Amino acid sequence: MPGPKSGLRRNRRMKGAVPLTTALCLSLSAGPAIPQEAPWSRPTLNFMGVPGIIDMPTAHPMRDADLSMSLGGFEDTLRSTLHFQITPRLSGVFRYVNLNGFADRDYYDRSFDLRYLIANEGRYTPAVSVGLQDFGGTGIYGGEYLVATKTFGRLRATGGIGWGRFGSYNGFTNPLGVFRESFETRPRDKAEISQTGRVDTDQWFRGDAAFFGGLQYAVNDRLIFSAEYSSDSYERESSSSMNFEHNSPFNLGFSYRLTDGLDLSAAYLYGSTLAAQLSYTFNPKTPSAYPGGTGPAPKPVFLRPAQSLSDLGWTQQPDAAEILRSTLKGLLEADDMELERFGVEAHVARAEVRTGAQPSTAQAVGRVARVMSQLMPASVERFEITLVTGTGLPVSRVVLNRSDLEELEYAPDGAWQSYARAKVEDALPERAGQIVPQGAFPKYEWSLAPYLSSSYFDPRQPITLTLGAQLRGSIEPVPGLVLEGAVRQKLTSNSAGIRPSNSVLPHVRTDNTLYQETDDPTLNYLTATQYFRPGQDVFARVTAGYFEPMYGGISGEILWKPVDSRLGLGLEVNYAQQREYEQGFGFMDYGVVTGHASAYYKAPNNFHYQVDAGRYLAKDWGATFGVDREFDNGIRIGAFATFTDVSFDDFGEGSFDKGIRFYVPLSALTGERSDVAVSRALRPVLRDGGARLEVGTRLYQQVRQYQQPELQGQWGRFWR
Repeated sequence: MPGPKSGLRRNRRMKGAVPLTTALCLSLSAGPAIPQEAPWSRPTLNFMGVPGIIDMPTAHPMRDADLSMSLGGFEDTLRSTLHFQITPRLSGVFRYVNLNGFADRDYYDRSFDLRYLIANEGRYTPAVSVGLQDFGGTGIYGGEYLVATKTFGRLRATGGIGWGRFGSYNGFTNPLGVFRESFETRPRDKAEISQTGRVDTDQWFRGDAAFFGGLQYAVNDRLIFSAEYSSDSYERESSSSMNFEHNSPFNLGFSYRLTDGLDLSAAYLYGSTLAAQLSYTFNPKTPSAYPGGTGPAPKPVFLRPAQSLSDLGWTQQPDAAEILRSTLKGLLEADDMELERFGVEAHVARAEVRTGAQPSTAQAVGRVARVMSQLMPASVERFEITLVTGTGLPVSRVVLNRSDLEELEYAPDGAWQSYARAKVEDALPERAGQIVPQGAFPKYEWSLAPYLSSSYFDPRQPITLTLGAQLRGSIEPVPGLVLEGAVRQKLTSNSAGIRPSNSVLPHVRTDNTLYQETDDPTLNYLTATQYFRPGQDVFARVTAGYFEPMYGGISGEILWKPVDSRLGLGLEVNYAQQREYEQGFGFMDYGVVTGHASAYYKAPNNFHYQVDAGRYLAKDWGATFGVDREFDNGIRIGAFATFTDVSFDDFGEGSFDKGIRFYVPLSALTGERSDVAVSRALRPVLRDGGARLEVGTRLYQQVRQYQQPELQGQWGRFWR
C-alpha cells in the first residue's frame, strides 16, 4: 500500500477500488453454538399463549424482549397468540381465536392481555404476577388473576386466584368485597359487537373468585410434564353449538423443546378433548451469528510516519483534491456507500456520505474514517464526515482526529474512547470549496418485483391477501429533490365478498376493499418531494402527488430535532383528496385538510415515545399515542392507540383505533446488507375514526438514525 503522498501522482495513483478482504467464509459456515438452556430458564407457554402450566397462567415472565408466537387448538377452537416481554416485568399479548360453532356460527375473536411481575422469585419466596386477560376485546376470554410460582429443583408449583373466566368454576364470594361491596358483582359481559374494544375497568377483579393451581416437572432439559386444576368452566363453549364438554377441572399435558426456540405441547383437557400447540420464541436482543454483518472486511487505519505530518507539498499540486475525491469515491462504492461531496485543505478533509445499506450508521462512520486514513495526505489531521439521508438531506457531522484513530484501533476500550473523543454536530450545508463528484446526479434506481398486500381480522374474512407485480422507480435530479412512484398489477386476491362498510363516518378507510377490486394496472403512488434545511436543527419537506392508493394531494412538514437531543418536535399540514377506486389519475369528491403536531422522545433502553395530535381524515380531532422498543439490529416492536372526538358508538366495532406494529430489516435475519424490511401495523379492525394519511416521506425516522443518541447506542460497531 503506497503512502498518502505517493497516492497523489497521476502515474502512481490507485485506479478503482483496492482489493478488499471479505468475510465470505463466515457466510458459508454455521453460527456459533448456543448452549442448551436450563429447564426453567424460559417458561413454557400455555394454551392461551402466555407463560403457564396448561390452560392456567404461571407467575414467571419470559426473558426480557422475548417475542413468542404460538398456534394451538382443540375441539372447535383454534388459537394464535403473539406474546412480547416488553420489559423484564411487563408483557403484552395479542390473541386471535377461531371458535367454530360459537353463537351458532364460525366466530373470530380478537383480544389483548397485559401481565405484570410484582415480585421475582427469591430463595424462600415465590414469583408473583398479576394479569388482565382480554381486557379490551369482546370479553369472551375476559378475566383477571393473581398468581404465585415457586421452584423446587426440577419441580415447579403454582397457585393463584382468578376472576371472570378464572373465577367461573367452583367460585366463591369475592374476598375483595371486604373493601367495597361492589367488588362482589361483575357487570354483564359486552353483548354488542359495536362495544368491543372498550377498556371496561368496572369489570376488573369483580364477581366470584376461584382458586387454580398446578405442578410442572422437568424430566430433563427438554421434556416437562404438567398437571393442573383449572378454574375456568368453559361455560360459553359448553352451552353453544360447539362440540365441547367440560367433564373435569383437571388437565394433564407435556411440553417438549424441539430446538432452542421451538416447543411442542400436548394435553388432555377437561376430561374430554386432546389439544396440541406449537410455539416459537426468539429474542431480538440476542446477537446474530454475524454481528458485524457478512460484507467486506473494513480497511485498517493507515499509520502515518512521524516525519511526514508537516509535509504540505501536496497542496501545490492543482489536481490533488480531484485525485483524492475520485479514489475515495471508488473505495466507498466498493463498500456500498456513496460520496456526495468532498473537500480537502492542508489539515482538514470533509466528506458527505450516504451510508446506504450499512448495518449501522456508526459502523459506516468507522469505515469511512479508515478509508480516509488510507488516502488523505499525512498533514490532514481532522476528518469531518457528514451523514446524508438516502434522500439527500444532510443531518449530522462527525468530527474525528486522525491521531485518535491511529491510537485506538486496537485498544481494548477503543470503541468507547473513540466515541468520547469524537464530536457530533449539526450539519447545515457548508459546501464552499467542496467538489460534487462528476456524474453523481441525477441518481436513479428501479426494480420489478412481486408484492403482497394484506389486511387482517375481518370477522368474515380473517386474512385478505393480494399478490401481484410491482414496477418501482425513483430519480433524484439534484440533491434533495426526489421523484418516485410505483405501478402495480394484481395477479390474484381473496378480497371478493368482504362485507361493505357500515360506518356512519365518511368512508375514509372502510372502503379500502373497493380499491382492491380492479384487475387493471394501478398507480400505487407517485410523488415529488423536496427536502431542505431551513436552519440550525431544523428539517423540512414538501411532498405533492399521489401519496397512497386512497389519497393524493400536497403535504408539508417541518421537524425540529437537535443533533444531541432525545426530543424532537414536528408539524405536518396536508390537503388530501380521495382517489378513484381504479387508482388511475382521477379523484373523487371527498377532500380534507388534515395535519398533526408531533412530539418524539427516545427514552433509555431504546424505548421511543410518540404523540401526534391534530385532525384526521374523517375530520375528527384527537391524538395518537405510540410506544416502540428498538433493538441494536434494527428490529422495532410497538403499539399505538388513537382517541378522537368520535364516540365509541359512532366509531363502531373496536370502539377506537389501536394496534401493534413491527419493523424487521432483512439484514437482522440474514447478516447480509440490505435496505429491504418487513413493516406491518396489525389492527384488530380497520375503521374510519382516527385514520391518518399515509405519507412515506415523513422526516423523523429518516433523520434520527444519523444523530448523536442513535450513534452513541451503535458505537460499539465503529471498528467493525
